[in-house]
Amino acid sequence: MSRSPILANGAAILFGLAVALLPAELILRFLPVNTGLRTVTVNAGQPVFHFTPNLPFVYSNGWNLAMANEGRVNNAGFVNDQDYRPDGPPLLAVVGDSYVEALMVPYGQTLHGRLAAQAGDQARVYSFAASGAPLSQYLAFSRHATRDWGATALVIVVVGNDFDESLARIRVGPGFHHYVEGEDGDLALRLFDFTPNPLGRLAIQSALGRYLIFNLKIGELWRMAADQFQVIAPARAAAPSYVGNTLADADAVRIGQSERAVDAVFRDLPRWSGLPPERILFVMDGLRYPSHAGSDHGQSYFGRMKGYFMAQAKAQGYETIDVDPAFFAHAAAHPTDRFEFPQDAHWSSLAHGIVADLIRRSAFYGKVTGAPWDQSSLRPLSPSPRTNMPPP
Repeated sequence: MSRSPILANGAAILFGLAVALLPAELILRFLPVNTGLRTVTVNAGQPVFHFTPNLPFVYSNGWNLAMANEGRVNNAGFVNDQDYRPDGPPLLAVVGDSYVEALMVPYGQTLHGRLAAQAGDQARVYSFAASGAPLSQYLAFSRHATRDWGATALVIVVVGNDFDESLARIRVGPGFHHYVEGEDGDLALRLFDFTPNPLGRLAIQSALGRYLIFNLKIGELWRMAADQFQVIAPARAAAPSYVGNTLADADAVRIGQSERAVDAVFRDLPRWSGLPPERILFVMDGLRYPSHAGSDHGQSYFGRMKGYFMAQAKAQGYETIDVDPAFFAHAAAHPTDRFEFPQDAHWSSLAHGIVADLIRRSAFYGKVTGAPWDQSSLRPLSPSPRTNMPPP
């Protein structure tokens, strides 16, 4: 066969694709398509997970571009409107995962944005966070905050999937630190390298590519579709149950592994952070609504691990804040308010505001920041119902 018809057919196909895709590309460039963040190379020479500095971003969720928000990655490579500096007033570092990264919440309405605005010139409040980071990675963020930026105190936000996902045998986040079991049976932290994929970076230069990857999550859809062609055992056919935004299954093996991870974190935290217990505050996410608590009775995985973590923290001299009492009080007074988004379980600006007030009211806060505060300036922990609360 002559090559000319083949080339002509190929050209026709490419032209047809261009005609079909070009309008979508042009339209999406004018819409709040999720841009994603650009993670830098992470390895032994560059062990701190962070994003390409000094880049703006757009966040949105799903096919309909819900929860649209704009923000920036700062000079340090974290999602924060402030540029960090290594010296100045006392630094309180807020450490966490996507709850602290908070791509869907305007910076001024995040818990750390509110704390920074209230502290003014008396203290610095910086955030060190990345989506998917577990407790094990919080150790690395803590070391980076204290060693490289001079943090003298830490607030660490703990959520439901932080415990077992600290173990490499459960999940590995490229660029994160996870615990691996050594020959002696002890858990030790290991950094899992990350190198950006050039093809992925090329794909997200296109608005259509970003829409497919970040909004439609086409990679996850592909895996889900592939699963449909596999035989599913009857025991696995039922939809899984979630409590605290993690699987509710509390089998003995999972609990035992998670407790070992928690024990390792408390063993390693003084060395990795360089701070004594009185300079570290843990904020625990919760079940959020009284009805959820009433049906759980602390028997879910999250219920049991939350209790274990708080007991271990107290035994070793750490202060903890459980958000549930404040959330329950607000929910009882304003039953239509929600602490998360309709299509997403992350804290809304309402929840961020309540958590910020809990931290500001703690004995820990004034002690470590030196920032003066007037209790009369704090709104009640059951504020008037609204979902988007301005910073104080």
